[in-house]
Amino acid sequence: MTNATENPGQIPANKRLLRRFLFASIFGFLLPLAVLAGGACGAVLLLKSGPEASLRAPERRARLVTIAPVTAGPAQTTICAQGIVRAAHAVAIQSRLSGEVTEISEELMPGGILRKGEMIATLDPADYELAVRQREADRGRAKSDLDIELGRQDVARREYELLGETVEVADRGLVLRKPQLDSARAALATADAALERAKLDLARTTVRAPFNALVRDRFVDVGAQVSPAKQIAELAGTDEFWIEVAVPTDRLKWIEIPGAEVRVFDEAAWGEDRYRPGTVLRQTGGLEEMGRMALLIVSVPDPFALLPENRGRPTLLLGSYLRVEIIGRGLESAITINRRHLREGGSVWVMSAAGKLEIRPVTVGFCGVDEVCLTAGLAAGEFVVTSDLSAPVEGMPLRVARRPRAEVTHGR
Repeated sequence: MTNATENPGQIPANKRLLRRFLFASIFGFLLPLAVLAGGACGAVLLLKSGPEASLRAPERRARLVTIAPVTAGPAQTTICAQGIVRAAHAVAIQSRLSGEVTEISEELMPGGILRKGEMIATLDPADYELAVRQREADRGRAKSDLDIELGRQDVARREYELLGETVEVADRGLVLRKPQLDSARAALATADAALERAKLDLARTTVRAPFNALVRDRFVDVGAQVSPAKQIAELAGTDEFWIEVAVPTDRLKWIEIPGAEVRVFDEAAWGEDRYRPGTVLRQTGGLEEMGRMALLIVSVPDPFALLPENRGRPTLLLGSYLRVEIIGRGLESAITINRRHLREGGSVWVMSAAGKLEIRPVTVGFCGVDEVCLTAGLAAGEFVVTSDLSAPVEGMPLRVARRPRAEVTHGR
């Protein structure tokens, strides 16, 4: 009562302030909601009133590719392999006598070339010349003894005839000095053999090359003392080298053994286009230890091109690692394509007459390094797709910029 009497207008004023506060709060809350509701309604109206897109099937565009025609015909197989050059004939030359080396050949050094029968080294022949003279004297003495005995034989026969006595057959040889004659003849034969041996030793004081050879190493010089166990030089024949070639065992059926022709390449030393011809001699009968491949022996004649007909040809080096191409048996009828065009799974991409892609399985008759010979799956006149497609699908449309002429596709 006392407060109401003292402030009669205070209560109405407070009510007005409260109403204003409540109104401002409600308006601040409802206004954002109204804006959001209006935006939502406008978006719905725009969506309903906008143009509608019609659904269409995606357009399939033809892929631009390159193609190559194929034809059927005889095909030649080629087996590529690697090989190491070996000496077909190699020997360690040893002296058969003892003595001092008095002369050696100018070619007796690594890389020197010796002809068959050419002097390699010479030993001091003095002792062996004396031995020949001594054996000649022994032979002369034995010949004289035989002549004397022949004279005695004649005397004994005459005495036997003059006596006219009958002598047992067993004793007749003694009477006619047959044992003495046999002994004299044996002594002469022994003297002849000793003389021949002395002459042979004298000839052996000159050590000669047993065949046309390359000097790989030498072990003596002038003044050296040699014995029958002393090695003088190491030689390798120059008439022929062998190449030991390792090939997969499944390729042996394509190779004519012996007789297959071979081309030997050494691109690093000779260039890409030069090669030496060779011939397969035989199969070694064993397998190479590392790769378990078959080993073939290939013969290359005149490896140093010493003969007039081979002058100017590249030369082989012992121990070098070379590439060889063996000409194998041919196929009577096959289609040859580049190996890159044989796709995964043993198939080939073919462009059909309708311009569609066909993924065609094929039968491989022979697979080389660059080329593949097909015996089934393709027909002459068809076109192989040579382009690489990122996602090939059977039946996809194809197009070409220019249609090629009908010819065989080769890997080279």
